[in-house]
Amino acid sequence: MINLAQKEIKHTLGKFIVTAAGVGMLLGIVMIMMGVYRGMIIDAQVLLDDLDVDLWVVQENTLGPFAEASRVHEDLKDTIHVIQGVKSSEGITFQNLQLPLKNEMVRVFAVGFNPFGDIDPINPSKLIAGRRLKRSHYEMVVTDKTGFKLGDKIPLGRDIYTVVGVTHGTVSSGGDPLVYISLKDAQELQFLYSNARIRNDRARGIKGVNSHMVNAIVARVQSGYDVNAVAQDIRRWKHNSVYTAEQEKTILTKNLIKMASKQIGMFTVILVIVSTIIIALIIYTMTLEKMKEIAIMKLIGIPNSMIIKMIVQETVLMGVLAFIAGNIFAHLIYSKFPKRVVLETPDAFGLFIVIIIASILASFVGVKKVISADPAEAIGG
Repeated sequence: MINLAQKEIKHTLGKFIVTAAGVGMLLGIVMIMMGVYRGMIIDAQVLLDDLDVDLWVVQENTLGPFAEASRVHEDLKDTIHVIQGVKSSEGITFQNLQLPLKNEMVRVFAVGFNPFGDIDPINPSKLIAGRRLKRSHYEMVVTDKTGFKLGDKIPLGRDIYTVVGVTHGTVSSGGDPLVYISLKDAQELQFLYSNARIRNDRARGIKGVNSHMVNAIVARVQSGYDVNAVAQDIRRWKHNSVYTAEQEKTILTKNLIKMASKQIGMFTVILVIVSTIIIALIIYTMTLEKMKEIAIMKLIGIPNSMIIKMIVQETVLMGVLAFIAGNIFAHLIYSKFPKRVVLETPDAFGLFIVIIIASILASFVGVKKVISADPAEAIGG
């Protein structure tokens, strides 16, 4: 049996491939959007995984430092440490900073911690150059995405910081590069006012400000103790909000990126619909161009089913070629994006199924035109 679709595609091969490649670029953007969402999920967990703590103690009635403002006294860590089941506890701060690099400003997310404490957020496996913090002041570990190098001097606040280490793959939940500074430096930057502000406050009758604050107390639980039970003890006696590591991940991956994921989902759906419409219009145009040939086919007795099969095969093949082109396009450009893009096989497979279904639906436009074709048109009737 003659394969009409094969004959037709061979006749218009160049046009067919160029059209499929154009639609493929749209599908490539769909893959990138899905990859951006996957990247957001991974970025949200980088810092949590590096800290590797069991409990987050934050200001009462707040969701913690990643979701909303949280301030607790630094000495709370000593109180938490003596609670039964707690192995170690440390204060930690988080803040966004703008660091000067040549003629531009680099936005970073700064983690402040005690370099001499029991909990260090710097993952040794991600430290690609230099060393960790060893002093209480004026040292900084940066990620390679910032553009800073070992030994660089960075003016920040009232002081000059020296880059002593460089990490790779360390980002905040929002995708900003991470930098690490000592807790004392972080407290000065976040909680201590400038001299002019202090004088102004004194003139207003404000006596001073307590800089011995942190955004959260992180703790590890001793082996054999139930994390949830220890968390409940802290809530009962210390009147703070306490979240386990899993709860903190839920806050980050569901609450904070919920709206972003919905927005990405909407863009993805719209792009798939647009791709389907484009494929339908292309098939409709191709069908119109060969209406006289279709009329001749009907006149010589070729059944509608065979002609319809040709239209459907053409449409599905275009969808497959567009998917392949989109996959290649996405893998060529995804690394150029400023934030993490993660392309996963299950997502690509799911998109392939959607495209096949969309192609079949798009073919109905051409099928309808074939069914309504009049054989008399073949002889000028």
